[in-house]
Amino acid sequence: MTAPIAGNTSVTFPVVIEMLADRFGAAPALLSDRECLTYRALAERANQYARWALGQSLAAGDVVCLLMPNCPEYMAIWLGITRVGGIVSLLNTNLTGDSLAHSINLVAPKHVIVGADLVDAFEAALPRLPPGVSPWAFGQGNHGFPRIDHEIQRFARDRVQSSECALPSIMNPALYINTSGTTGLAKAAEVSHFRVMQWSHWFAGMMDTRSSDRIYNCLPMYHSIGGVVATGAVLVNGGSVVLRQRFSASHFWDDVAEWNCTLFQYIGELCRYLVNSPPHPREREHRLRLCCGNGLRPDVWDEFKRRFRIPQIIEFYAATESNFSLYNCEGKPGAIGRIPSFLAHRISVTLVKFDVETGEPIRNEKGFCIRCSANEVGEAIGKILDDGSSPGSRFEGYTDREASDRKVLRDAFVNGDAWFRTGDLMRRDESGYFYFVDRVGDTFRWKGENVSTTEVADTISAYPGVSEAVVYGVAIPGTEGRAGMAALVVSQDFSLAAFWQHLAEHLPEYARPLFLRIRGEIEMTATFKPKKQDLSREGYDPAVAADVIYFNDRVRQSFVKLDAALYEHLQTGSIRL
Repeated sequence: MTAPIAGNTSVTFPVVIEMLADRFGAAPALLSDRECLTYRALAERANQYARWALGQSLAAGDVVCLLMPNCPEYMAIWLGITRVGGIVSLLNTNLTGDSLAHSINLVAPKHVIVGADLVDAFEAALPRLPPGVSPWAFGQGNHGFPRIDHEIQRFARDRVQSSECALPSIMNPALYINTSGTTGLAKAAEVSHFRVMQWSHWFAGMMDTRSSDRIYNCLPMYHSIGGVVATGAVLVNGGSVVLRQRFSASHFWDDVAEWNCTLFQYIGELCRYLVNSPPHPREREHRLRLCCGNGLRPDVWDEFKRRFRIPQIIEFYAATESNFSLYNCEGKPGAIGRIPSFLAHRISVTLVKFDVETGEPIRNEKGFCIRCSANEVGEAIGKILDDGSSPGSRFEGYTDREASDRKVLRDAFVNGDAWFRTGDLMRRDESGYFYFVDRVGDTFRWKGENVSTTEVADTISAYPGVSEAVVYGVAIPGTEGRAGMAALVVSQDFSLAAFWQHLAEHLPEYARPLFLRIRGEIEMTATFKPKKQDLSREGYDPAVAADVIYFNDRVRQSFVKLDAALYEHLQTGSIRL
């Protein structure tokens, strides 16, 4: 299906779903173990939610928050509300208390729709919300909220007519999607109807999606990848989306085989979980033709592809609020993409030299940024164009204007230019391939050198017996910068002595972790990012951490158990580092 982005500015994704319903009718669109919606049923359900919104006098730009787990109804809700000009804020279903209240208050909604299983979490946040917010429950439960799944049955299923409401413009906001960083309170990124269309059709073209395709999607639908990319890219060409509430390594291959899936949308950590899982009798008995996602680490790539018989991997780089994306369609392990020459005029991306200590790009004597040479690490930035020549190059920002301003780098190369700051450190090789190095703030400085937590974690993970590794910096009194610390999940046959030798052979001394923390598991965010902030806050004090901590003793050339006496020596500076 040709992407109707240019030309008709009222053709939004909900309108495309109506077109698809006319074309594919009874073909399955959204599938789950509890409910399945055909294309026609999806469009009809969306029309009911559109009329519900109109019945609530929802004006263009009014916000409805959506707090529900993955299910076909989830997409029908936001399709219907955005069809008539409303904005739907997709809430992280793992939030509770103050963090949930913060995410709701960020967008000042008129209504909040809550899945029955999440009512308790919502009720705990309700006293922190301003009066006037109308709660609705989806599903049966012990609550006193009106049931929206009952309410919509009053409304007609046929197509919403122009006489009922004006269609929003493709440049109007459709969704608010919370950023999914590992630290700090969430920010709500604005996502226009244009960007929803762009993501859906770009990825449809990259994956060459077909009506015979079924994509397995276990990523959260409140996230841009699980909720827009994985769904939209397949639906626009008549395929089906298999939805699971959450990832399960033990059920993964049964699901993929039984649902006859041909595509899988991944986050790199999911692939690592699968590689580290015991053999499954159906792990090669599938119809997968392609896996698409981001964050697949080089040490996992080849083993994932070989062991599970994956014909093709498409790795990409993107962020919800970013104004550019990168794609590795050639299958080069570890690369996050490159910009083909025929697209260079449309995608203006560069790397600039970066000061880890100040957290800002380095500027020359004229006050301008300095572009990185090949294989030199720097922050990735994308040029912002607001002149209408390239809508995809706009920075749509957050609901918080100050937060938006902090992401814009001005006067980078000439006076008056503006670039989006990704906050990601990358390098680009001589062939033009980009490689992710680290998040700004994760890279730290020790012994006068910059240490990439991602690169150190990759080296650690390559050692047999290490199933998970998280690297971060910790402060030691009397020293400059931060020392490296690694939290590991290891097998029973893990050898500290051999591991020390592995690090000595593969990492320079300044990059070797000074502390090891052995854990039973690494706590992750809902989008499978390690919660480094809590680990870093606890530091290396054996009295604080419940886990065993080891110190890298350079004199003994081995890791030794950190006890109270050794900790005190480190605090007083009596051990030379």
